[in-house]
Amino acid sequence: MDYILYAVPFFFVLIALELLADRWRGVSTYRFSDAINSLSTGVLSTTFGLITKVVGLITYTLAWQYLGLFELSADDLWVWLFAFVFYDFCYYWNHRLGHERNVLWAAHSVHHQSEDYNLSTALRQTSSGFLFSWIFYLPMAVVGVPPLVFLTVAAMNLLYQFWVHTRHIPKLGWLEWILTTPSNHRVHHAQNPRYMDRNYGGVFIVWDRIFGTFQEELDEEPAIFGVTTPLASWNPLWANIQFYVALWKDAVRAESWWDKVRIWFMPTGWRPADVAAKYPVEKPDLSRFVKFDVPLTLAQKIYAGVQFALYLALGSALLGLGESMTMAQALVGAVWVAFGLYCIGAWLENRPMAKALELLRLVLNAVFLWLAIAVGMVAQQPVLWWALLTYSLISLIVIFWAPRPAPARTA
Repeated sequence: MDYILYAVPFFFVLIALELLADRWRGVSTYRFSDAINSLSTGVLSTTFGLITKVVGLITYTLAWQYLGLFELSADDLWVWLFAFVFYDFCYYWNHRLGHERNVLWAAHSVHHQSEDYNLSTALRQTSSGFLFSWIFYLPMAVVGVPPLVFLTVAAMNLLYQFWVHTRHIPKLGWLEWILTTPSNHRVHHAQNPRYMDRNYGGVFIVWDRIFGTFQEELDEEPAIFGVTTPLASWNPLWANIQFYVALWKDAVRAESWWDKVRIWFMPTGWRPADVAAKYPVEKPDLSRFVKFDVPLTLAQKIYAGVQFALYLALGSALLGLGESMTMAQALVGAVWVAFGLYCIGAWLENRPMAKALELLRLVLNAVFLWLAIAVGMVAQQPVLWWALLTYSLISLIVIFWAPRPAPARTA
């Protein structure tokens, strides 16, 4: 059972409730483009996950079959409780190393790029975490935790972490000592020097208390959310490759071959001395911190919101098909979604090429639909082509009608 798929409606109900709480309390924890960008990275992650999740599943299953020391039964309740706690322990180290090593941070940084903190931030997930994350859970396979139990507790751990991404819930008393709560997870998402690289636990905060990475949220130091190398973009594809590109550039620039190799596995932020001297990187002054934003008209926002809703529906449909899809079908769907979200990001950034990209996207939609039919993803039906034609004509009218302000960005 795909628990994440069934949880999606509840995610959006809770986001709606948080927006109502914003209004009731007279605060604003959401910005339109930032929320769309966070949700876009989430949709991108789930659709590409249909292709990449096989990496973790296969490696775990093989380790369980051939390296398992014990035969634990999914029929025993204690096995589930043990696995739930053990998974969070492994998650702690996966999460911690995700902050402490360059190549792992390149994947995990996606989740931290939002300069807001709300429930949409929880859905902001990486598409490349599959490359190394599977390594951290192999101890569970070696101990003998069955794959079904592993997959279930993994989903439960992820679902738990959704609710802690809010600014509306204060400290929760004695629970702060045991569980990851909104308060101590706000610390985790802050870029304040005092708060950085703290509070890694997924469900239990006790790991941070044991291993010395706990930091309490302080009233006298409000959290400033985001990363010290700002994304400054609403593009979900760029969000996923930004830090990889930075590492690649530094590796190419480095004179030493040893530096070219080790930069990927050094502590986060490490750069070869010659590269750092020649290409210095300035960090933002948090005392004058300004969130990245791009002015948009109401018509532009409505257009982007409607288009995103369609890709959200497409991504959810792909997630629903899940294991019944072939690799070719999953690939067509993932590329279709990825290109659409890229175009929406360009629209939100008010780029000069945004209209041209939208025209190209509408044309390529017909190509993707033809491919979807060719690989058996959907049945050939005339109504699909008529629906696509109607949608494209309406989109064209809005593209050329929607007023656009002059491009402007702040960072």
